[in-house]
Amino acid sequence: MKILILALNSAPDLVGAGKATGDMAAWLAARGHRVEVVAAPPFYPGWRVADGGRARGYRRETEARVQTLRCPIYVPGRPTGTRRVLHHLSFALSSLPAVVGRALAGRPDVVVSVAPSILSAPNAWLAARLSGAKAWLHLQDLELDAAVELGLLRTRRRRGWAAGLEAWLLRRFDRVTTIGPAMAERLASKGVAPARVGVLANWVDCRAIRPLPAREVSRASFGLPADAFVALYSGSLGEKQGLDVLIETAERLVHRRDLHIAVFGDGPARRRLLDAAAQLPNLTVGPLVPADRLNDLLNCADVHLLPQAAGIDALVLPSKLTHMLASGRPVIAAAPIDGQLAALVADCGLRLDANDGGQFARAIDRLAADPVLCRSLGRSARERAVERLDRDAVLARLERALYDARTEALGVAASRTGG
Repeated sequence: MKILILALNSAPDLVGAGKATGDMAAWLAARGHRVEVVAAPPFYPGWRVADGGRARGYRRETEARVQTLRCPIYVPGRPTGTRRVLHHLSFALSSLPAVVGRALAGRPDVVVSVAPSILSAPNAWLAARLSGAKAWLHLQDLELDAAVELGLLRTRRRRGWAAGLEAWLLRRFDRVTTIGPAMAERLASKGVAPARVGVLANWVDCRAIRPLPAREVSRASFGLPADAFVALYSGSLGEKQGLDVLIETAERLVHRRDLHIAVFGDGPARRRLLDAAAQLPNLTVGPLVPADRLNDLLNCADVHLLPQAAGIDALVLPSKLTHMLASGRPVIAAAPIDGQLAALVADCGLRLDANDGGQFARAIDRLAADPVLCRSLGRSARERAVERLDRDAVLARLERALYDARTEALGVAASRTGG
């Protein structure tokens, strides 16, 4: 099968949607499919183009049998609301001739658009229609809804205009998938035919991310204390994660030398965290670790922390959760009781009602004082990852759904991609 993917972020990103897209493309290519990707140069989560990359000009590269065409993009050093819009618009403009050109030249069976960014999705739809391919939209985030919740669309006129355009666009795709059931319900409420909506959960390679014996993990190599109970956050340091709560948590536990907060990653919030760490001896802030060291870092943790800005639980589902679960450690998550995140962490950790430092501090203290409970929740986390989120199983369902989309068996595809 010939598959063309349009994605703002892709390999070699280590976190977020880019990692998922890169993994998906490489997996499908290894299965013998011809996979092409149109993407921006790597810039996430640090919001700077990676060493050796260029933000201007087009270039081609091949890795893991995947051909990638990089498109020019504006990358703001400080991604405020207006600058984010310009950032996404720049990719939408530069990727239009690229994805249409690749579609007309390669005649793919399916054109897949991965959002973010929804602003470039019309390019994929147009490329599919011009080349006779099926048009597939996969939403890692419900960007418009999240923007409203975070206050980025301040006027009613802007929200109405954006909602109307989004609904019109969603209904044009042959297939629309997202990463969680609650997000899929939102899509149906926006007017997408139920037969065209499906769930494609984010996945994890359960062989690469796995529990290790304590003697195999060197906390010292990450600058972490050997004898403390370590609560870890690793991933993107952005605004929607609500990471100021980790500073508050460390402040509340600063008198406890046996409890330590560790934050590893990159993004706009990193500077604030570093400033706080300079004043808090129980807070360590480290860089985003490479893929070959991620399992070691995750195994340094006694528990994983999953903060999240209020109001967006039904709109995003953090991809980092899959790695937390696969590492066999319990998760402390800020999640409404009736949300999709709460369902995933049930019996795998502790759920908090709010993104609140006091609640995080009390949950850490509770698990540190009860090692039996901590180990039991960790075992359940590992089992959930293996049973429901393993990469090969999830992507095999995607592969079958892509075949079905090509033959227009959309109703069958919807049931097969269910998570």
